Amino acid sequence: MRRTGEFLFTSESVSEGHPDKVADRISDSILDAFLKDDPFARVACETLVTTNRVVIAGEVRGSEHIGREQVIELAREAIKDIGYDQKGFSWRSAEIESHLHAQSADIAQGVDAAGNKDEGAGDQGIMFGYACTETPSLMPAPIHYAHLVLRRIAEMRRAGDKLADGLLPDAKSQVTLRYIDGVPVGATSVVVSTQHQPDMSQDAIRANVHRIVETTLPKGWMCPERELYVNPTGKFEIGGPDGDCGLTGRKIIVDTYGGACPHGGGAFSGKDPTKVDRSAAYVCRYLAKNVVAAGLAERCVLQLSYAIGVAHPLSLYVDLQDTGRDIDEAKLEKVLRELVDLRPRGIREHLTLNRPIYVPTSAYGHFGREPDEARGTFTWEKTDLVAALKHAFGRG
Repeated sequence: MRRTGEFLFTSESVSEGHPDKVADRISDSILDAFLKDDPFARVACETLVTTNRVVIAGEVRGSEHIGREQVIELAREAIKDIGYDQKGFSWRSAEIESHLHAQSADIAQGVDAAGNKDEGAGDQGIMFGYACTETPSLMPAPIHYAHLVLRRIAEMRRAGDKLADGLLPDAKSQVTLRYIDGVPVGATSVVVSTQHQPDMSQDAIRANVHRIVETTLPKGWMCPERELYVNPTGKFEIGGPDGDCGLTGRKIIVDTYGGACPHGGGAFSGKDPTKVDRSAAYVCRYLAKNVVAAGLAERCVLQLSYAIGVAHPLSLYVDLQDTGRDIDEAKLEKVLRELVDLRPRGIREHLTLNRPIYVPTSAYGHFGREPDEARGTFTWEKTDLVAALKHAFGRG
């Protein structure tokens, strides 16, 4: 977003109990199990969820200790942790099928390192990263607060907080912010739809959600009362996979920047880090965030492209959206290539991605999260390139 003047911009989020996010969680749970057993396992796991049924399919290579029954148990554990034990979708009774099979030899020969051949990208594709100064996490404000509303509701639900009493796992949010000359100044409307127990009063749900939203947004940002839409259909009792089919990788805008920048189109969940759809998107965010954190620009869009089986990226593009502080973007591209090895192996090693760290990414966004040194999660959110970038551009 580089428009000036006054305008509105909207982003949405979905909770961990949304059908597509249930599918993402199951896929990432299976991925983590394979990586825990073998850090170099290859996994491309897709999940479909619907009324009391889960279908898992895809390609794997690596651990011999994780068979069909273990995969099914991992899916049940994921559903239980989300909180589904309902008549139409329960961790106890859902029928779960696993159709995982061996990775294609044709793909493997292109990706694997052998002899003088370096490890190649797991597929062709384009990936984007973005950062801006709108929030402390250097994320666009609409998606930041759309996620935050749902995370707070989920945390309250799990903790037994009275404000979330009777609320169930499935929920969606949508936040529209007003911008003046590129700076967000407040919400003009907020939508929250949350699954709930039967016979709950919609007035009570609205009052509780109002309090949650108002205390989540910055002070003075709350939208007018008439522009707060809570369960606008009137009730939301049937939810989750019982209400709607879910698929892995269907919420790619929710997972990234809420539409504030271009998107390459590749999904993340269920894919091991040799798949550049995931690992290169992470390094794009890492580089863009460090550029903004170093004070070189207020906004940074970054693109990488790859060809299957080819190690080096085909292109690196940086756009500071006219906010660069006397920064030559061509020079910046060169500096970034020097700071980080952008081959798939280099990305994996720099960000230490060959670990079971992906379940936490399956809901509330892959970006803008706090790195956890102990667990090794969200390493792409570190700002450890700031000093080198400042030095490269004479900024102290």
